[in-house]
Amino acid sequence: MTTANLRVAVVGAGQMGADHIARFSHKISGAEVVAVVEPDEARAKAAVAGLPEASTRTRIEDALEKDSIDAVLIATPGPFHEAVLLPALEAGVEILCEKPLTPDSESSLRILQAEQQLDRPHIQLGFMRRFDAEYIALRELIASADAGALLMLHCAHRNASTGEGYTSSMLITDSVVHEMDVIPWLVGEPIAAVEVKKARKNSLAPAWLDDPQLIIFETISGVLADVEINVNVQFGYQVTTEAVFEKGIAEIGKTAGLMRWQDASFGGVEHVSFKTRFAAAYDSQVQRWVNAARNGTIDGPSAWDGFLAATVSEAAVEAQTTGKRVAVQYAVAKPDFYN
Repeated sequence: MTTANLRVAVVGAGQMGADHIARFSHKISGAEVVAVVEPDEARAKAAVAGLPEASTRTRIEDALEKDSIDAVLIATPGPFHEAVLLPALEAGVEILCEKPLTPDSESSLRILQAEQQLDRPHIQLGFMRRFDAEYIALRELIASADAGALLMLHCAHRNASTGEGYTSSMLITDSVVHEMDVIPWLVGEPIAAVEVKKARKNSLAPAWLDDPQLIIFETISGVLADVEINVNVQFGYQVTTEAVFEKGIAEIGKTAGLMRWQDASFGGVEHVSFKTRFAAAYDSQVQRWVNAARNGTIDGPSAWDGFLAATVSEAAVEAQTTGKRVAVQYAVAKPDFYN
């Protein structure tokens, strides 16, 4: 294990990248941000305002060449990931890549092929729900069989509103992609098929967006998981899961905190952002990545998990478009490299 701090370049200084930069400054030990790669000059300057020693670059290649970096954290939108991942892999640095790995299985396969030219996996994928205490507890309950076999999962993924650039396919590729990773992780087996149902349209959603929708997954043993994706629900940010077992029910994701009964009313406060709902999970994910990277390994979902999610995502978009049940066809078997 190296005793020196991991020298990290953060690629992308938008909402997610800025959140990670602050995390390195205040929560994470054993690593420091030495470069921020961001083509928007104003955004880049804002990101390094509290990092007087950090450089700003417009290209990942410049950071790799000039900043003596050990690791890259990729926080750009998914369509830009491949252009960062390939040079980072070629340089042999450690990588934490926010979801998705890439937007489709074909480009994800290119990443797998490039990574397998190295001695070991270098990419850890940012599916942070695997680091959330409640998801971990639910997974342990499922594995224990203490409540009998798992039969169904009822999931909800809700946002207050969406911006102009948010499209119907992004309901799946940008939001439900989290469930595409965490459902197989919870159940312990792959997703075999997917179906999409479009609910009555929310009149408060943008005119071009079919919202909400219901995504129905089937695993290979027949466990059903339905996901309500509802991104203009107006009240806040909420991610919940109810598990139905042979001998009972378990639920995670309900907001904890002060509840009040006053003036003939009842209520509490809901999250408004993923950054607060999963703050502890992000902290744990990044710290464990740093610790693993300093030891020359990863400690979380790999690029292979990203490929699986991309494959399911493609099937789900097809189901969304056609209205049909779509079987998930995985193009390759899992390479020994990822075992």
